[in-house]
Amino acid sequence: MTNNEIKSLVDLEDGVLKITVATDAAGTSLSGQAMVEGVAALRSLNAGDLRSGCILLQSSGPNFCAGGDVRAFAGASDRGSYVRDVAETFHAFVRELAASTVPIVAGVHGWAAGAGMSLVCHADVAIGGRATKLRPAYPGIGFTPDGGLTWTLPRIVGSARARDILLNDSIINGEDAVRLGILSRLVGDDIIGTEAERLARTFAAGPTSAFRGAKALLLQSETNTLAQQLDAETESISASADSPTGREGVDAFIEKRRPDFS
Repeated sequence: MTNNEIKSLVDLEDGVLKITVATDAAGTSLSGQAMVEGVAALRSLNAGDLRSGCILLQSSGPNFCAGGDVRAFAGASDRGSYVRDVAETFHAFVRELAASTVPIVAGVHGWAAGAGMSLVCHADVAIGGRATKLRPAYPGIGFTPDGGLTWTLPRIVGSARARDILLNDSIINGEDAVRLGILSRLVGDDIIGTEAERLARTFAAGPTSAFRGAKALLLQSETNTLAQQLDAETESISASADSPTGREGVDAFIEKRRPDFS
């Protein structure tokens, strides 16, 4: 897939792969089109056929993502089969997103409910505001979670708190979401999108190989012992010191100039 083949809900600009996960259509529910186009773009990125230093999850509607399209669920002749297809498409996107080695930023304005909350939990940095609200939303329609929420949420907030949030279908405001670690920081509600894009551009212009290495180490830490992690860190920092990025970073520091990681 070439840069010119990325379609309307997926855009590559200044090294940032922007994926618009929801629009005004269908009440800012999760966009199936974005999931399909996003899978194609992310597969190209993960295969090394597309160059991007950061992924930005965003919305063009009043909410980040209000969850699945419940009206479409209701109108399906075979609801179980229809929802299975939706979940499989969504999960293909989540798998590619989770496999990405570049930073993932989410600009979370308004509601992030259901699938929207699931996506927020896959971001490396999620920026929200005081008006941001998150909610599992699945119990309200008698569904169980998808998008990996039962895997990510316990790792973010702990298993006991995750059970409380999921079973009680808790509404979490922006301040509480930061306290719990679901959101990374709060900014003014009117600048969530611009701040998320600014951060994504900063990541894209930064030491991409160092970010990849750090994400790989963090992933390994979930199963490594401390001794294994120390060995992995030794190998990684040694390799980074001898890489073009590491050499440029050290040389720029000594020469008292801004590093050029392009």
